[in-house]
Amino acid sequence: MANSIVLPKIMQVGGGALALLPDTLDALKCKSACIISDKTMLQLGLVDKVKALLTPYSVNVGVFSDVMPEPNDSSLKAAVEMVRAGKFDCLVALGGGSAIDSAKAIALLVSHQGEMRDYKVPRIITEHSIPVIAIPTTAGTGSEATKVTVITDSLSDEKMLCMGPGLMPAAAIIDYQLTLSLPPRVAADTGLDALTHAIEAYVSRKANLFSDQQAIAAMKLIAPNLQSACLEADNLKAKEAMMMGASLAGIAFSNASVALVHGMSRPLGVHFHVPHGMSNAMLLPLITEYSIPHAPERYAQCAMHMGLVNNLENLSSAHEALIRELKRLNQTLDVPSLSAFGIEQKRYHSLLETMAEQALASGSPANNPRVPSIPDMVALYQSAWT
Repeated sequence: MANSIVLPKIMQVGGGALALLPDTLDALKCKSACIISDKTMLQLGLVDKVKALLTPYSVNVGVFSDVMPEPNDSSLKAAVEMVRAGKFDCLVALGGGSAIDSAKAIALLVSHQGEMRDYKVPRIITEHSIPVIAIPTTAGTGSEATKVTVITDSLSDEKMLCMGPGLMPAAAIIDYQLTLSLPPRVAADTGLDALTHAIEAYVSRKANLFSDQQAIAAMKLIAPNLQSACLEADNLKAKEAMMMGASLAGIAFSNASVALVHGMSRPLGVHFHVPHGMSNAMLLPLITEYSIPHAPERYAQCAMHMGLVNNLENLSSAHEALIRELKRLNQTLDVPSLSAFGIEQKRYHSLLETMAEQALASGSPANNPRVPSIPDMVALYQSAWT
């Protein structure tokens, strides 16, 4: 079976890669850039740093710094109007997944009109838009190297999955030095998100030889470095490994798709504002255990690639090691339970079926080794609470 592999046209990788931003714009023949970012990046001085790099090169530099966490379609409108009015020919997305996902959507709407709900799956986005140069400041989402964006519908509260080669950033600047000021909580949530990407890409029903290699490399980088990168502020080697691992995990799932963990985590973000990486982490051990019987060798291989077992002589032992490590990481990195996060139990249980239906509508559960029904997902949500 043939697979269509999509990657950024340009990838600048390594410490100090940010300095190559002007060269990147030159290679893309762009002259007028609008920075898409958020208030945190503004306060940290990173927006000004990027603007200073661009100003000698660009004839016009704009800044939109009102990206919201877990962006919805309404939050994009002001940026779309600004980019159109300023006639910018590219977007520089600076920040975590929310900034990069927003920039992809803004570029699409600036170039092709319409509403984001017009572009959600099953539609595949093939339209070319103005270039996006993605500069991640977290080692997690991998959005800088994916053909995916997730935007919430402000009318229905549905987290819309939008995907297709038209959403792939034209360039990615992957500089681990930009992650050095990350708070431990953000580092943990985004790092656990990256680990989930790697595992789900590897066990996905859409996995292929190319995506497997990226997922394996990502697991080998992320698993031994995640804890250190979060808890040791001066561990530069761990932080560099996490940044590269997160991008490789993004490439893996962009070309193989995520599965049930992501499908079920998105509604937790919509209804209860659980950060995306944290909601993935909450569900990952439970859903892995649920799915193992339908892909026992694949999950055992995950344990081996993560360095948890040396061989595959005993699959059950590998499965136990994998589940034990996922639970240990959650405990060590202080991932709360749903109740400890502050979710009200009665409201949670009143939304179980709605969340299961929304998860199914995203398409991700169909990629899981064990494809669930609505009642299966309701039961999993119930188990996740307890």
